[in-house]
Amino acid sequence: MGTQSSGNNTLLRFIREGQPLSFRQQLSLTVQLSLPAVLANTSAMVMQFIDAAMVGQLGADDSASVGLMGTTSWLFEGVLSAFAAGYAVQVAQLLGAKRNADARQLVRQAIVVCLLFSLVMAGLGGLLCRPLPVWLGAEEHIRTNATLYFGTFMLFVPFFMIDIVASSMLRSSGNMRIPSILNIAMCILDVIFNFLLIFPTRDITVMGHTMTMPGAGFGVVGAALGTASAGLVISLLMAYYLVFRSNELRLTLDRGTFKPSWLKFKKAIHISTPMGLQHIMMCSASIVITGIVAPLGSIALAANSFGITAESLCYMSGYGIADAATTLIGQSLGAGRKRLTRSFAWITVSSGMAIMGLMAVMMYVFAPQLMGLMSPVPEVVDLGARCLRVEAWAEPLFAASIIGYGVFVGAGYTLVPCGINLVSMWMVRLGLSAIMVRTMGLYGVWMAMAIELCFRGCVYLLWLSSKRWMRSVID
Repeated sequence: MGTQSSGNNTLLRFIREGQPLSFRQQLSLTVQLSLPAVLANTSAMVMQFIDAAMVGQLGADDSASVGLMGTTSWLFEGVLSAFAAGYAVQVAQLLGAKRNADARQLVRQAIVVCLLFSLVMAGLGGLLCRPLPVWLGAEEHIRTNATLYFGTFMLFVPFFMIDIVASSMLRSSGNMRIPSILNIAMCILDVIFNFLLIFPTRDITVMGHTMTMPGAGFGVVGAALGTASAGLVISLLMAYYLVFRSNELRLTLDRGTFKPSWLKFKKAIHISTPMGLQHIMMCSASIVITGIVAPLGSIALAANSFGITAESLCYMSGYGIADAATTLIGQSLGAGRKRLTRSFAWITVSSGMAIMGLMAVMMYVFAPQLMGLMSPVPEVVDLGARCLRVEAWAEPLFAASIIGYGVFVGAGYTLVPCGINLVSMWMVRLGLSAIMVRTMGLYGVWMAMAIELCFRGCVYLLWLSSKRWMRSVID
């Protein structure tokens, strides 16, 4: 790891100092920055897969109550990430311009502003936790557990924000290793805490030996507490590394003020507002789709929830490469290197499409086995596997949209891609879902999703091939 980190720093220094990078060096840097993030994201989804399997053992109703609130939880996490990105993009560009002291000053401001914002979001989530299951059309017998799950999750939002801010700042400096290691550790802690909190005390047999395993028996609430507790521990470790250990961003290198700057705040809002609005509208659309699925019953809700978890094993590699793309584009533009910026854009997008295409083949082949690991209910397994197989065809173009978006975020060019995502989601996916669910049920909803992802990916590829976005950024 030490050698890889040294290689990262050397090649990133080439970017900042205006030295030429061959195609091989650009590809090498892309791989070095992407690999830790891909491994971390993939391990996170493996652990969420195990997490979902644990909840699945409680039955279809408990699985449905967690799945019902999953999209809303992602909505809040996405808004928090978008808000932090407004500062992280500026930090990457300042480091690219070799203005390290200014970057550290911005980190101080980001910590204060983002924490205040997270308190507001936690309060809003607390107000919504009771009426939301009713608004989503959930069956009455799963509403209480859904409310308890979401309300427990929202209590820990400030700690999730600490993790988001610290990890995004470290990634903006090119340090993918530490956030990746800590996020993998968070996944492991999540499984351990869930194992102890979800199930009651029981006897288990390991290699022929029976032993008593303690457990709290909190059920659905235990799943929320397990995830939240793991997030709390890792957020504190992530913050410690940023403040005291980071080579370029540790705040002990100099003295500065934590008082927010209005100009930097305005620039952060300019970058993050389209992203935040996109997350709200995209997740709102997903919530609407959940509302479309909910009347189909607990089997469809559980299959939809488990299917989303299983699919994430495929696309998390794309998000890891998108993180690397954001760093590479931000630092290249900060250094004023337009040609290198465009080169990194295509290298990252092409790599992501190839990797997610390979993952899609595996998802198609092993769809029944993936669903079977999460649910013992045959109807849930069969329906979920059919949905995964239609979705597999869209994954390569889904990669183009995921990583293309990461490219645009690194450039601070967020308005147009957010518009692309919103039009695609609300007009194409929602429109088709509302029509196709009537005759095809949940399978029709997933077919609509696959069509929309292909459409969105094609639009991103066309926009990337245009030079308009680069001219807009430079201007």
